Amino acid sequence: MMEEEELEFVEELEAVLQLTPDVQLAIEQVFPSQDPLDRADFNAVEYINSLFPTEQSLANIDEVVNKIRLKIRRLDDNIRTVVRGQTNVGQDGRQALEEAQKAIQQLFGKIKDIKDKAEKSEQMVKEITRDIKQLDHAKRHLTTSITTLNHLHMLAGGVDSLEAMTRRRQYGEVANLLQGVMNVLEHFHKYMGIPQIRQLSERVKAAQTELGQQILADFEEAFPSQGTKRPGGPSNVLRDACLVANILDPRIKQEIIKKFIKQHLSEYLVLFQENQDVAWLDKIDRRYAWIKRQLVDYEEKYGRMFPREWYMTERIAVEFCHVTRTELAKIMRTRAKEIEVKLLLFAIQRTTNFEGFLAKRFSGCTLTDGTLKKLESPPPSTNPFLEDEPAPEMEELAAEKGDLDQPKKPKVPDNPFHGIVSKCFEPHLYVYIESQDKNLGELIDRFVADFKAQGPPKPNTDEGGAVLPSCADLFVYYKKCMVQCSQLSTGEPMIALTTIFQKYLREYAWKILSGNLPKTTSSGGGLTISSLLKEKEGSEVAKFTLEELCLICSILSTAEYCLATTQQLEEKLKEKVDVSLIERINLTGEMDTFSTVISSSIQLLVQDLDAACDPALTAMSKMQWQNVEHVGDQSPYVTSVILHIKQNVPIIRDNLASTRKYFTQFCIKFANSFIPKFITHLFKCKPISMVGAEQLLLDTHSLKMVLLDLPSIGSQVVRKAPASYTKIVVKGMTRAEMILKVGFVSSSGFLFKGAGYLIPSPRECWIQKRRLGPIPRTVTGLSAFFGWTRFWPHQVLLTVSGQLLGHQ
Repeated sequence: MMEEEELEFVEELEAVLQLTPDVQLAIEQVFPSQDPLDRADFNAVEYINSLFPTEQSLANIDEVVNKIRLKIRRLDDNIRTVVRGQTNVGQDGRQALEEAQKAIQQLFGKIKDIKDKAEKSEQMVKEITRDIKQLDHAKRHLTTSITTLNHLHMLAGGVDSLEAMTRRRQYGEVANLLQGVMNVLEHFHKYMGIPQIRQLSERVKAAQTELGQQILADFEEAFPSQGTKRPGGPSNVLRDACLVANILDPRIKQEIIKKFIKQHLSEYLVLFQENQDVAWLDKIDRRYAWIKRQLVDYEEKYGRMFPREWYMTERIAVEFCHVTRTELAKIMRTRAKEIEVKLLLFAIQRTTNFEGFLAKRFSGCTLTDGTLKKLESPPPSTNPFLEDEPAPEMEELAAEKGDLDQPKKPKVPDNPFHGIVSKCFEPHLYVYIESQDKNLGELIDRFVADFKAQGPPKPNTDEGGAVLPSCADLFVYYKKCMVQCSQLSTGEPMIALTTIFQKYLREYAWKILSGNLPKTTSSGGGLTISSLLKEKEGSEVAKFTLEELCLICSILSTAEYCLATTQQLEEKLKEKVDVSLIERINLTGEMDTFSTVISSSIQLLVQDLDAACDPALTAMSKMQWQNVEHVGDQSPYVTSVILHIKQNVPIIRDNLASTRKYFTQFCIKFANSFIPKFITHLFKCKPISMVGAEQLLLDTHSLKMVLLDLPSIGSQVVRKAPASYTKIVVKGMTRAEMILKVGFVSSSGFLFKGAGYLIPSPRECWIQKRRLGPIPRTVTGLSAFFGWTRFWPHQVLLTVSGQLLGHQ
């Protein structure tokens, strides 16, 4: 019973002494110890076993017990000392707390005393400085009062002087005095509630109104609207009046400018009335010569009368431009039927020259017409239409050299006067567009006539395969038209010109390119075995002559140049036209037309070479392959095919040297056309003996090697064929070789001995059989079988062969 109670006590004690891991870690950090008794996971059994690991160690058990008892006694002494030391701790703490509270109370008392003393000191300072503040306020108010009285005196005196000088027309003194009065009056805005101040302000306004009316009357007297003769020179009174007008309401200044310019241009309206002979476009130079004389006359007589910041010379020129634009538009509407393209271009050229003259002399700061706009700088581009319009002699030189593909850095249009007069010609630019339509039609007809007269390029010269000269001429003319039209207008006329460009690009493609492609004719008959064996090398004649091949290549190169240049033309047109009209510029249809010409040219070259090889393939299918007794060199039909390839391909390659990618397309299309045709004729070779099949396999390999070497055949520079072309040839000719390897010796259905390694596994045959189904009943005979299976892989052929032989 006692033992159970002791055990329960020990368990309760262990539960009480169980510490959390954080507390245990803190104790280990504060009191590090290596003693096993201090460990949290202390195990009495393990500890005793460590003290007495063997039975022999029990001999000194008494010594170990004594050490443990001694250790327990020391621990008891330490605990007793600590407990006794903590007896008076609570009392000492309460005493220290009371002392701290007393110290805090004393500190609060001292702070309160200091605060009271500070308040007393502040009150004392206020009493001392009260009189000083009063003196400062009085000084400030006195200064303000003196300043205001001085301003009031100046205002009153200035108003009186202003009224007196106005009556005497002393505008020079009024200009200086009025500005000072206006500045002084601004100081009294917050005092307008005072009757006297308000009365002075009203007198100033009345004086300004009187000055404005008086100055306008003086100018009306000096420059009468209906007057026939102008004063001999400027007046000092009017010059000073302009200085006063600068200070008055801006409407006074605008009225003076308007009346002066109107009077200055009144003679122009009389001289160039609509019914006058000099008013028509052929004498438009006289208008601009007149205004130039008037500007010189103004500078001499009135240049010093108006202030420089009024820009009177520029204002006169701008108003002249507005009047001229209106008058020209009116007279052109009246006499629209008399406008010819040369006359229109002459007038536009003279007008743009005058606008350039204005841009050189004036800054354009007075332009207020919202219809005018500054063109934005076009972004850098690499198309061949970048050049701005050069001088006529430079244009001719560029046309002679055909220098259409030399881009230049575009100049930034900086003429603020562009279009200020020439805009009136825009509604009549249809005359120019119609003229360009007619000129381009004649140009195309001349190209057709020249081609018929000169004929195709000579095959033995460097002209073979070159771009036709007419193409460069067409685009040079296009560039001139585009630059000229963009200087006239960047709106709807540019869209109309683009439509004309599209029309004649299509006509060029149809009449010059497609219309001159050689026509293909179906050839009758073919080569027999005897004729094929007897023919001599070089005696065969291709379907197209050498001249015709060179012509096709030349047309192909021209179409490629037109395609690239048309794309650049579209980009340049979009740069020239207004932003709102960019979406209406689209030459995709014309580019597609040139692409069609390229495809047609390549197809003609392929058909020509393909047709040249047809007789040889026909001869192959007519040979008695079951009578072949031994395998020799390549067959005569292979020699004939190779001969045609060596005759045509080098010519085509040399003439398409500048368009290498299209030569590659030619090779690919020929391979795609020749190989299936060869396989089709291969199916017609029946019956075939084993030796005949081996000969065919040798011929197929020879053709395969020739086709792989087709891009560089007959060339001194050997280039690796494009990977895309090589893949097509290898795939197609390998299929032909496979067909021969799994073909039949005769209609009895025996396979070649060497074909056994090609037979797939029974599971593959079963899968192919389930996928394809049985052979249709309509398929009979060896040729029918091959015709049905010509697009199958060799595994499928073997599977169907098994069906024909009766294998399940």
